[in-house]
Amino acid sequence: MIKAVVGIKVYNVWIDMLRRLVPHGRTHRLSVVVAGMLQYTYELAHEKADSNAQARKLLGMFENAYESDEEGVKKIVEIAESLFDAAGVRHKRRNRKGEIYSIAEDAAYEFLSWDSMPWER
Repeated sequence: MIKAVVGIKVYNVWIDMLRRLVPHGRTHRLSVVVAGMLQYTYELAHEKADSNAQARKLLGMFENAYESDEEGVKKIVEIAESLFDAAGVRHKRRNRKGEIYSIAEDAAYEFLSWDSMPWER
């Protein structure tokens, strides 16, 4: 679905980036990169919503997530996971304590707080 909104060229660059960066990348950096991809997709979905059914569908998912709808947030996580899956890299990791966490989930929350800058209040 993202590919239909951002275009094949951009999508392929993103997938290549993830394929190269994720295996040895730091989660706190990777999640922001993927959040930027989601933010770009959200912006384009806004622009293309009138003429592109996939853009309308994505825009609806993003809007539901912004409304703090738990199911909407899960959809954003799934969209982020689809990027990792397309790149053939894992989005789940294990921390030093042995707990499993998800870069895709971290990316979704980074996306949702994209404009949040408490120091500007």
